[in-house]
Amino acid sequence: MDGGDPRGPGPWRGPGEAPPGGVGGPAGPHVPVQECGGAGPGRGGERRRSAMGRPVLLAAAAALLPLLLLPSGTGATVTRLRVSANFVSAGEGRWRGKECRAAADRTLSRPRCRRPPRPGPPLEPPALSLSRARLCLPAQPCQPCLRVRLALPASELGGVRGLHLTFLELGSNRAGWLQVWQRRRVSGSSAWQVQFDCFPAESGRQVLVSLRTIPDRGLALSCSHAVTAEPPGPVFTHAWLPELRAIEVRVPAGPPLMVRLCHQLALECEELPRPFHQQVLVPGGHHISLPYEFLVPCLCVEASYSHHDSPRSKHCPFRDRPDAYGPELWSSVHFHDFSTSSKDQMAMLLSASCPLHPRATLCWREAADEAAPCHDIPNSTASEDEQVYVLDKVDVHPQLCFRFSYKNSSHVECPHQSETAWNVSVSVWGLQLHLHLTSRIPAAFSAALCQRRGGQCEPEAPLYTVTQPEGSAPGELALLLPVQVLGSCVLVWRSDVHFARKQLLCPDVSRRHFGLLGLVLALGLVVTVLLLNCRGAWRPNDGVPGRRPVLLLYSPDSEEHLGLVCALAERLRTGLGCDVRLDLWEAGGLGQAGALPWLYAQRGRVGRQRGTVLLLWSRGSARLFHRWQVGMADGTPGDAHDIFGAAMACLHGELGTAGRGGGWVLAYFSRLCSPRDVPRPLRPLPTYRLPRQLPGLLGALRGSPPAPRHCRWGRAGALLHRLPGCAREGSSPPRPPGAASGT
Repeated sequence: MDGGDPRGPGPWRGPGEAPPGGVGGPAGPHVPVQECGGAGPGRGGERRRSAMGRPVLLAAAAALLPLLLLPSGTGATVTRLRVSANFVSAGEGRWRGKECRAAADRTLSRPRCRRPPRPGPPLEPPALSLSRARLCLPAQPCQPCLRVRLALPASELGGVRGLHLTFLELGSNRAGWLQVWQRRRVSGSSAWQVQFDCFPAESGRQVLVSLRTIPDRGLALSCSHAVTAEPPGPVFTHAWLPELRAIEVRVPAGPPLMVRLCHQLALECEELPRPFHQQVLVPGGHHISLPYEFLVPCLCVEASYSHHDSPRSKHCPFRDRPDAYGPELWSSVHFHDFSTSSKDQMAMLLSASCPLHPRATLCWREAADEAAPCHDIPNSTASEDEQVYVLDKVDVHPQLCFRFSYKNSSHVECPHQSETAWNVSVSVWGLQLHLHLTSRIPAAFSAALCQRRGGQCEPEAPLYTVTQPEGSAPGELALLLPVQVLGSCVLVWRSDVHFARKQLLCPDVSRRHFGLLGLVLALGLVVTVLLLNCRGAWRPNDGVPGRRPVLLLYSPDSEEHLGLVCALAERLRTGLGCDVRLDLWEAGGLGQAGALPWLYAQRGRVGRQRGTVLLLWSRGSARLFHRWQVGMADGTPGDAHDIFGAAMACLHGELGTAGRGGGWVLAYFSRLCSPRDVPRPLRPLPTYRLPRQLPGLLGALRGSPPAPRHCRWGRAGALLHRLPGCAREGSSPPRPPGAASGT
């Protein structure tokens, strides 16, 4: 051991290259390796001087290996190549598949690190144990293979990050290699325990296995094992008894058999849950009925002789039966819901009796009833990893569900939480639908009017959007929609995700809000009549664009005020043809740009196109204006989402620069406000009292001189006096620009 390179050239490298002097390491005195665990006593193993120069004992490995090798036999069934590693203290830590990562050549079909189903007792390091198993890959015939277990002392593996295993099948010269890497360093480890399932080999062949560390620290173990031919398993017959939900197993004359029902999983046939788990010794010439819980495709019948490590026979008669892919298959699956509204993510974990990999897509249910149909949502396939199905950008809702499809059957599973992250209600104010939105998470919502036709309600333009910004506290949002047809419905949904369920609301306007409805209808009728009477007087001159922009600003202090604001805006847009800019109608752009950038952009656009900023005042506006003045005096920064405060700051700047707010017009509804509610700094603005001075306001918005008297008071005069609150008003003309009000 003292001569040559202290690290040694390493074990033999490839197929066809015989190890010098036998199977052990190439340097120093060699200990020949014999069969381990089957046909012979199994000496073998070698440890060289480490790169650190510390001595090691060959006798320890040679003495321990014969005691740790499993006897030959049929062994466990392996259906997928896997590596399991435990890099913590021996006997204390749990086996974890994610403790390692594996790499191999093409002969081993990309083994993955996974947790073993039933890890055996830990080995005493240093040890390299080989045993026989059976490899049954999908769509391939079963073949014998070699299972490898090893244990290494962590105290002598300083700086080692991985292990390198080399395989050589004598006679065919077929070789392969496997590398197992530690994902993260673990302090306080006493031993490394690694298990590999498994290296495929031919019956009757002898396989040589060698181990070294990465990087090489002078530790080498090597061993050989003869893969014996598998003896035939016991013979039996079975019959399915569907009326009894049982399988009858008949044992022919001869030795007794141990029979049971099991579920064929990836690596083994797992016993049924209690009380259906039975393992019965049936004498020759007798039969027994074994009940099952669910009829599933992986339900199998397994039989073996009564002695230890007996060969086994297994029949799985339901793999190709359509009956096994029905509702009972999904009843055997446990769905664990991990969906979270805060992450906009749907996630479910499947725990199944059979190894299933169904396809999961989204669908939405018309009602909370499980019998209600679930309509598929296109392009909504969830990703799957280790039986966990995840889909992002989803508005999590109890009626937005996963549809799992496998073979010729499907199952719908909805989120288990009945609570939703947001709720919406609707109320009617005049010809407006007032949506009340409450949300626990930052989100954007869209709404559109629709008319029911044949059981469907398709959204119609325009689209209305409101946003609760990131970082804002949970609260209420309001959205106003103009109703153009009585009996209209509204669709509401989240617009900041890819998959959302549209909620349909159809308010009942038959017995509610008649007073406000009458006022709004009268206001709309007044505007319509005035437009008909004064069409010629208000027609723009040639060359002047007809759709002059109007930026409508207001304070959201009451629902009645909001209803009148939206009614006036809608009549200006549809009746007068004005290009009305209202934040409630452009909440989508407002949410993307922000309140202040949106306001300044709209103000600049109105100014460039010689439009008008219409400020609709109320008593609540006076209170907000006073609060804004106090904040300005104290130097308190304004709210970035307060459009009214930003508008006051903008108007204050323009009044201070030009001495008067050019392009600004103030109006108020007589039933909601009085001239005394208009603050003194704003009294230089042209002010109109509605609905009394509506003709003058329309002329100002058109950019025309005041309409002639007969145009203002034609047929509209009688209608104006019929409006609530207007019969006792005088007939004074509108105040000219610069006139003060309330003095």
